[in-house]
Amino acid sequence: MLLRTPGFGVRSFLKLLETCTPPQLFANPAIAHSELGLNSAVIEAVKNPDWSFIDGDLVWLAQTNNSAITLNDSRYPALLKEIPDPPPVLFVRGNPDLLSMPQIAVVGSRNPSMLGVETATAFAKTLSQQGFVITSGLALGIDAASHRGALNAKGYTIAVAGTGLDRVYPARHIDLATEIVNTGAMVSEFPPGTLAKANHFPRRNRIISGLCQGLLVVEAAKSSGSLITARMALEQNREVFAIPGSIHNPLARGCNALIREGAKLVETTQDILEEFNQYIQKDGNYSAITMQSTLDLEQQTLLNRIMFSPTSIDKLVEESGLPVEAISSMLLILELQGYIEANAGGCYTRLK
Repeated sequence: MLLRTPGFGVRSFLKLLETCTPPQLFANPAIAHSELGLNSAVIEAVKNPDWSFIDGDLVWLAQTNNSAITLNDSRYPALLKEIPDPPPVLFVRGNPDLLSMPQIAVVGSRNPSMLGVETATAFAKTLSQQGFVITSGLALGIDAASHRGALNAKGYTIAVAGTGLDRVYPARHIDLATEIVNTGAMVSEFPPGTLAKANHFPRRNRIISGLCQGLLVVEAAKSSGSLITARMALEQNREVFAIPGSIHNPLARGCNALIREGAKLVETTQDILEEFNQYIQKDGNYSAITMQSTLDLEQQTLLNRIMFSPTSIDKLVEESGLPVEAISSMLLILELQGYIEANAGGCYTRLK
């Protein structure tokens, strides 16, 4: 209900969770003023919520393949939780477990060249074959090409929407969205029934960058929205990759600018894989090592919760909801396979 309360945004929601739970707020609306400092209109909306919205949401959630993940849910992706303003609730169509798998986001122009489409499709296909989930925004152009590249490889892809998940935007991608849901997932912070609005898409972009280990920009003009996503990724401490182009090509200027600002210049997928220690060299040839080949989904999910700085067992137990014995067993496997190392004080550090 709070997601539908006018004037009650993500930051208010996150501040609330530091103080109490949403049911406690509805039981005592005065908290909205005393603890959150919200205005009288918001307090009145909390006092007299329109519960008919909830009935519609429950109908949507009852449908096959639909789910909602709250910030305190063990299935909430650990990387996304790290960003300054994580969505309090994620609505998902498809497989929610994919949100915690290793992801590369691929973004770019809505009006790309044919070469740009071919490049995005090829990169997404190869990265998918190497074990990465391909994440993008279902937009025209590079987004759609990257989703199709993953699907062509029979891999997994996640589409982050700027609308409620009971609709598809743009409408021409309804068949693509259906394919994605059947094998991957669509995700949105917006509840069912939410229409497309211009300010929704920058908000969506922070989720695209927040979910991924790295973000690849294929083609982008200097004023492209993809550059906003890339800079969000940099702020979120994600790896940013860009494919360079001719100085005479307006669709290359955004990528070239990112490279000047510190993004890694990419010519092949090996340039991306080496950043994640995802390859080995055998007789001069590179052979990718995929996490999926050695870890099951539960082990991979736990690995994604371990930071590249010391992470305590207590924190892993709290975030995962699993018993200490199960965590300890998986930590031993991850350590033996070289993904993590043990530190003093019952902490572990991720190595790759």
